[in-house]
Amino acid sequence: MWRITFDHPPLNLIDAGTIGELTGPVGALEQDPKVRVVVFDSAVPDFFLAHYDIGGAAPTRNAPPVTPTGMSPWLDVLARIAEGPFVSIAKIRGRARGAGSEFVLACDMRFASRENAVLSQPEIGLGLVAGGAPTHRLPFLTGRSRALEIMLTGQDYDADLAERYGYVDRAVPDSGLDDFVADVAGRIASFDKTALVEVKNLVGEVSLPAHEQQARTGRAFWASAGRPAGRRRLAAAQERGLGIPGDFEMHMGRHLPGLGAHDT
Repeated sequence: MWRITFDHPPLNLIDAGTIGELTGPVGALEQDPKVRVVVFDSAVPDFFLAHYDIGGAAPTRNAPPVTPTGMSPWLDVLARIAEGPFVSIAKIRGRARGAGSEFVLACDMRFASRENAVLSQPEIGLGLVAGGAPTHRLPFLTGRSRALEIMLTGQDYDADLAERYGYVDRAVPDSGLDDFVADVAGRIASFDKTALVEVKNLVGEVSLPAHEQQARTGRAFWASAGRPAGRRRLAAAQERGLGIPGDFEMHMGRHLPGLGAHDT
């Protein structure tokens, strides 16, 4: 059993470095004939993975990305976690918004701290289209209407409501989360790997989006970031504290509606 911990303080923002550092372990997980389970967690209080660092450089478009799936590096990592020959578990303490939410949706299972987990897809409030395929993963978990609610309101979901919607598997009291996840992971790791992988692959056949569907979401994200509304809302969010520790990052859902004051 593997454990991979995100430790990129103060917010665990996702950037090119995060994606690059994930690529190696994901490749190793794919090649390890013994590993059955990997648990992802965070060492940063209040943040599992905050969101993508939109202040970073946009990807170059001169040539197709060189990745195993042929998709962008972020989508490549997500697809390989979702499809890989291992069981992935997200142990969620803190905020998992935007690309952070996309990451936990790509995992096979999600267990969240009842007192200290927040999930959301806030892109709509920033004038953006989510680029890591939550549009193609959430409806299978929550149903169409609730997936649209999550993505079209951009509101924050605590662990109990996320569990009720199917956004996470279970909300667990924080004091018992570590033991609970360890028990689940250990139980799965005790079983035959060939059978585990076959079950995961068969479930994936009817529940995972095609690579081209995922790739379209990535293109839609960068296109939306270049539109006037996206630029205005992102600038307003950055003025209010997007990407830095503070109330905006802690309570983003409350701030999003006010970002469109100058929209026409």
